[in-house]
Amino acid sequence: MNAKRGVAVLFIAAAVYDGLLGAAFLFAGGRVFEWFGVTPPNHPGYVQFPAALLLVFAAMFAAIAGDPFRNRNLIPYGILLKASYCGVVIFHWMTAGLPRMWKPFCVADLLFLILFAWALTAMKRKASDGGPGA
Repeated sequence: MNAKRGVAVLFIAAAVYDGLLGAAFLFAGGRVFEWFGVTPPNHPGYVQFPAALLLVFAAMFAAIAGDPFRNRNLIPYGILLKASYCGVVIFHWMTAGLPRMWKPFCVADLLFLILFAWALTAMKRKASDGGPGA
């Protein structure tokens, strides 16, 4: 599998992952918290806004998957999303404790962060080699 194809598959997976998470928390956030045995925030908007943002990022990841070379400029935003989430979760995990429901998402996002960095490097290398057909 060439790098462009690998990057496309990666971002399809990211779009599906973030899209499903966003939809779950947007439309059934209370049930998700209940399933994990965690008390939800006192207002659903605290969950719905970040869930809607996940849907926006899922759309961006789908755009990257559609043309990884042309949309490589969007990859750093995905890296920043994953770094932001992981940074907050790891900080609280290490300092104050954290409900277990957030930990698997953090591990998954840490993996995505590493793979997004690889994807950005691969697309930059392709650009320096002369473009999408190189």
